[in-house]
Amino acid sequence: MSYLKYTPYAYLLFAVIFIFDGISKLNAGNDTPWLSFMIAGLGVFMFFFRRNYFKKIENRNPKK
Repeated sequence: MSYLKYTPYAYLLFAVIFIFDGISKLNAGNDTPWLSFMIAGLGVFMFFFRRNYFKKIENRNPKK
């Protein structure tokens, strides 16, 4: 279960990808870059949510 420590960072990776996508759509003049920015915001939110959740679980069940 040690791989679960690293899964929140996947959300940050996807957030960075969608930020770049949104910026490229904004510079290209497309009308819909905001969806990419909202998905990036959701990715950042999920990163902090999952990280906090795993810290709570670690504190509840300390390894001896």
